[in-house]
Amino acid sequence: MTRATKLLTALPPPQRQRLMTLAREVSFPEDARIFEAGGTADRFWILRSGAVSLVQQVTSLRRVTVAGLGSGDLLGWSWLFPPYRWDFGAEAFSPVRAYEFEAQPVLKLCEEDPALGMTLVRIVAEILAHRLEMTRGKLMEQYGTHRRGAL
Repeated sequence: MTRATKLLTALPPPQRQRLMTLAREVSFPEDARIFEAGGTADRFWILRSGAVSLVQQVTSLRRVTVAGLGSGDLLGWSWLFPPYRWDFGAEAFSPVRAYEFEAQPVLKLCEEDPALGMTLVRIVAEILAHRLEMTRGKLMEQYGTHRRGAL
């Protein structure tokens, strides 16, 4: 299983410093909706404290938590890939403090510094691979439990 990668600690210090020049500190109260699935993905966050749930609307009445994120975790990757729409929703599970980055200035920085851009894309890919693996494990657990219960 892959290990959880933290974006800011995975970036080499000079690249981290360049990226952090684009950060602004934000906060969200508990139960705040940070973004909704299908909305325009034009930013991302690095969580400093608190917890965020990634949620998927399964039916009009049912939302399922697909992942929980905490300190140091990347929130939002859809800003990097067309069509730039959120795949999930995100809700603050507790009060959250985060660094917020607007996508366009980050993408411009990546064009100006291709080494930074490549490193950033590689780290985001590692994060996505880890989350996919974790989600797959949860689905296998649920499916296995469901199948055993059906016998």
